Amino acid sequence: MEEKRIEIREVKTIKELKQFIQFEFDLYKDNKYWVPPLFSDELNTLRKDINPAFEVCEAVYYTAWINNKMVGRIAGIIQHNYIKKWGNKYARFGWFDFIEDFDVAKALFDEVTKWAKSKGMVGLNGPLGFSDLDYEGLLIEGFNELNTMATLYNYPYYVDYYEKLGLKKDADWVEFEIKVPNSIPEKAEKLSRIVKERFQLHVKEFTNISQVVNKYGREVFEVIEKAYKNLYGVTELTEKQIQYYIKSYFSFLSPKFVKLVFNKDDKIVGMVVGIPSLNRALQKAKGKLFPFGFIHLLLALKKPKYLDLLLGAVLPEYQGKGVDALMMTELTRSAMEAGIISAESNPELEVNEKVQGHWKYFEARQHKRRRAYLKLI
Repeated sequence: MEEKRIEIREVKTIKELKQFIQFEFDLYKDNKYWVPPLFSDELNTLRKDINPAFEVCEAVYYTAWINNKMVGRIAGIIQHNYIKKWGNKYARFGWFDFIEDFDVAKALFDEVTKWAKSKGMVGLNGPLGFSDLDYEGLLIEGFNELNTMATLYNYPYYVDYYEKLGLKKDADWVEFEIKVPNSIPEKAEKLSRIVKERFQLHVKEFTNISQVVNKYGREVFEVIEKAYKNLYGVTELTEKQIQYYIKSYFSFLSPKFVKLVFNKDDKIVGMVVGIPSLNRALQKAKGKLFPFGFIHLLLALKKPKYLDLLLGAVLPEYQGKGVDALMMTELTRSAMEAGIISAESNPELEVNEKVQGHWKYFEARQHKRRRAYLKLI
């Protein structure tokens, strides 16, 4: 019987980076709940010469091999702005995938631990990315629910392996499926009218996403940063990162599902961004735009039945005043008109009761939970 020997290799070339990305596609190709990321997006995120996050981050990527076959991968990240802001000398780990073999997971984690220690770090935190807008949190509940394009999917055995590695809970996020009603709940409608009048607010409608991007893209991110600044692990984005995210992701948005709330001075005080679900389309496209993958995405954008809620934020001085209810009422109205059946909330911190309060007027179920872990090293 041939002895199992795990070899850890550091990713150093573009070819090796593509193998690093491809591993996820091979590991989950037969899983009906996994939604593949766009391969090109993953490549751009991980390339140090493309992703502007590397102005404030450093990273290392490792792959694991048995008998010259890749069996796992992991990324180690040091987010210098995070350390500066929060005072925790923690490295992050992400893109941590492995076959059902604890020895493989341990070999990869041990390698990142050695790297983190060599950089003077005292802990490992993850799964997290370069910023709060990257994938974060290990799925620990909801393995039989369709994943979304904005979140990670993983097999149930990952949870056991994380615990065996000595990783402990640091924070949890919960996710909800919200049914779109046949009519706006009376309480929500009434509250929206009161909020508009009391705080002299108005919601603008858009017919073209370029209107949002060109005129309000930068201001939207200012609202996000102010609203999110005290949330778990959040770091301020650099100007290059903001422009990168606007350019990379705003093109997929449908203007009818972007709701911006303005005050009497025409300044944005709150926003919610939904996107027609591309999850089934990405499965059909197998994570590739070309030669024909883009057709599945275009069809999904044309006649959507489901909605993913990507971002929502309210300026701190307007929180707790019903602005969130106003935004969700307006978004629900557009969803009803478009024939949307249900929406996915995507991750919300379990302690963020203000956000979860959005769903009290609707039929909703909490169907997923994910977790960030921490281990002192």
